[in-house]
Amino acid sequence: MTPAASDARWLAAAARLAARGRPLSRPNPSVGCLIVKHGRVIARGWTQEGGRPHAEAMALAQAGEDAAGASAYVTLEPCAHQSPRGPACSTLLAEANLARVVIGAQDPDPRTAGAGIARLEQAGIETSLLPLPAVQHSLEGYLTRARHGRPHVTLKLALSLDGCIALADGSSQWITGEQARAHVHSRRALSDAILVGGGTWRQDRPRLDVRLAGLENRSPQRVLLTRGVPPDGVKVINAPEQIAGLDGVSHLYVEGGAGAAASFLKADLVDRLEIYRAPIIIGGGMPALGDIGLGTLAHAHGRWQLAETRQLGSDTFTAYRRTIEEDQA
Repeated sequence: MTPAASDARWLAAAARLAARGRPLSRPNPSVGCLIVKHGRVIARGWTQEGGRPHAEAMALAQAGEDAAGASAYVTLEPCAHQSPRGPACSTLLAEANLARVVIGAQDPDPRTAGAGIARLEQAGIETSLLPLPAVQHSLEGYLTRARHGRPHVTLKLALSLDGCIALADGSSQWITGEQARAHVHSRRALSDAILVGGGTWRQDRPRLDVRLAGLENRSPQRVLLTRGVPPDGVKVINAPEQIAGLDGVSHLYVEGGAGAAASFLKADLVDRLEIYRAPIIIGGGMPALGDIGLGTLAHAHGRWQLAETRQLGSDTFTAYRRTIEEDQA
């Protein structure tokens, strides 16, 4: 394996490790860090609940003196600012006498942007930036907030083969099977907030929580898209653009219904589509989407890229990432 391929492998592993901290690391992004010596992982860390310790501090504490001469793989540029909650990670890495630090993404936070890398280089540590897609995806909530001033939005749809989300009378429990529904709860557990439209709220009165053993504490904040009176314990917004004002929300999970889904797509605010398709035909049911403002078929092409697909019992799960970033600039 070439050195470049080896670096990419370890950094991608650090990105997968970072998922362990999401979303409990808020208000900080979940970062992953591996410390590797002689081709072996000697320590690992990810951002802990409440944002501290940082991934680098956790990994360095595990490595101890063995960190000297090792390589660190960290998904986000190590912080450069001192905090009452702990020292700057770039300082900790510099003091550990590492040989190399490979970083997956530069930090857009002005307190660190470039300064963390500069501090490592001043300490004589070989430092390189390797912007892998896997790392960008692992930081998508944080980076979307920094670049666009809003949360990263995932839109989930559960469909029949003929593209319906419910019977004509609105009944939708259950289109998909048990394994798919459990997978939805795992996706909720990775989100800071979950949103449905007013129609779905009135029809189904959904709990919008996480009901997986051991993950009940991951239930996200509940948000309702409506012009009506806010229910107790539920945040209300009147338009998709108002998601920018959702405090502490970097990952928003939109579960529908059809009106809410169409409004987010029409506003060009969906970053990821997650579609659960059940092997059933409804016929004459409620369609998944209304008008999304599409002018021509040409505008529909090239906007989505396949990210993941898997079988969940008899249902199929497919995820797509948006490919047009310039529309959000």
